[in-house]
Amino acid sequence: MDWSEMFFQDMQDIVRTLIVGTLAYIVLVLFLRISGKRTLAKLNAFDLVVTVALGSTLSAILLQESISLAEGAVALALLIFAQFLVTFFSVRSSRFAQIVRSEPTLLAKDGRFCQSALTSQRVTRDEALSVVRAQGGRDIADVQFLVLESDGSISVKLNAR
Repeated sequence: MDWSEMFFQDMQDIVRTLIVGTLAYIVLVLFLRISGKRTLAKLNAFDLVVTVALGSTLSAILLQESISLAEGAVALALLIFAQFLVTFFSVRSSRFAQIVRSEPTLLAKDGRFCQSALTSQRVTRDEALSVVRAQGGRDIADVQFLVLESDGSISVKLNAR
């Protein structure tokens, strides 16, 4: 095994990566500007999947010589178009929205954990309490409600002091 190939193979690969990478980045930015802010919003699981898939696709375009810039641009456009279709139908059909979007889950209310919700959402008490402390609470008794949002974040409303 030639160890030097691990660090450098040839200048042609580096030049290709620079050119195709720059062009692919420009194409992605243009597509994102055309598609609007919602494309990269992490509002639900589907949005997160699209965001990760866009990054993965850009990476593949950059590093795999077998993928041309045109093929990569089509793949990026397809992901953005799929995101557009999902959001388009979600806004117009509550039934479709329920299929692709998770609903917020109440994890605690009035100073008490909802154990079944914690278990079903795979959130530990320690994780929930960490969020409570980050918001200025001391323990669960300080909580009016604790909600696991659709995007995976946890919202806290503390009792008035």
